[in-house]
Amino acid sequence: MKRNAVFIYSDAQLDYSFSDEHPFNQKRITLTLDLLHSIHAITDQDIIAPRVATDEEILLVHDEKFVNAVQKASKGELSPSAGEAYGIGTEDTPIFHNMHEASALLVGGTLTAVDEVMTGRARHALNLGGGLHHGFKGRASGFCVYNDSSVAIKYMQEKYGARVLYVDTDAHHGDGVQWTFYDDPSVCTLSIHETGRYLFPGTGNVTERGNGAGYGTSFNFPIDAFTEDESFLTIYQTAMKEVTEYFKPDVILTQNGVDAHFFDPLTHLHGTMNLYKEIPKIAREIANEYCDGRWIAVGGGGYDIWRVVPRAWSHLWLEMSGQTHPTGHLPEAWLNRWQQEAEISLIPTWEDPQPLYKPIPRKQEIAEKNAHMLKQSLQFIRTEG
Repeated sequence: MKRNAVFIYSDAQLDYSFSDEHPFNQKRITLTLDLLHSIHAITDQDIIAPRVATDEEILLVHDEKFVNAVQKASKGELSPSAGEAYGIGTEDTPIFHNMHEASALLVGGTLTAVDEVMTGRARHALNLGGGLHHGFKGRASGFCVYNDSSVAIKYMQEKYGARVLYVDTDAHHGDGVQWTFYDDPSVCTLSIHETGRYLFPGTGNVTERGNGAGYGTSFNFPIDAFTEDESFLTIYQTAMKEVTEYFKPDVILTQNGVDAHFFDPLTHLHGTMNLYKEIPKIAREIANEYCDGRWIAVGGGGYDIWRVVPRAWSHLWLEMSGQTHPTGHLPEAWLNRWQQEAEISLIPTWEDPQPLYKPIPRKQEIAEKNAHMLKQSLQFIRTEG
């Protein structure tokens, strides 16, 4: 019998670790999974271990020279200066032992999720270890070595002949995936992100619409700094509906970075936990309506690992698995267990504290600017689609 949802995980996913001080910290997966166990929202039967992606699968997207460089770096055989040409050994993406093996496992986790959905064993599949959307064909970038989403999309094209809609709600532009498929008409990329004016990677303008045969299959929605839930969700819901109707995908792959939250230390948006209840709800509705439920989800950014990520990613799994979203207090046992390690006070409830932030003086101006951007970005569909 087809399962509603599966959760891809093994402790080995935690080996993707640059250093204890690096902002990309996979401990957030442990925190999320423990929170789900604490509310009895997941069982061992829901969890499937990821496999390691083969070199051949990684080479569906990445250059052989780059993969070879990562393999050498993994063994300590590549100096940081030599690695810089490949985007490794940098401050953002430093070299660590077994980097290749750890990265290949994250890719394999997303491929595991793909096979569960595309063979019909599950309607939905979640790999929180994935979502490394900044990885490029020949270089690493922005904490991302191999781009698991790009490999998964190529894999779905070759193995299943699928038309893929990739949706990215990370606060940073999904640049690596976009550029990989920029001239491919059978892949559509949709990214909602903070404008690159002050935020890495600085790309993702509305004018980036694809190239050649792929023109009209790249959609970007750069939102203004300090954007709040209402404006974000209006853009997301409108874009998801119109782009899906226009592109008619066989499957939807969503990247679920949760760094648009107000607490995130690396971005400038004013999202709340409500954002992360609604984003997966809309994704599930769209997948059920247009793709017979075929929905694969991966993780992504999220750098407040204590106060934001566990609650937000729990909502993602709860929606995928068709469970009720809890309210009120988090489990005392979970709070007591992790408060001992956290250097900040944990949020004790599923909801954010109120008020979360001071009222924004430019609220109306930001919302109007975002609405104009939305109209501009969807103009191609509305006039030519």
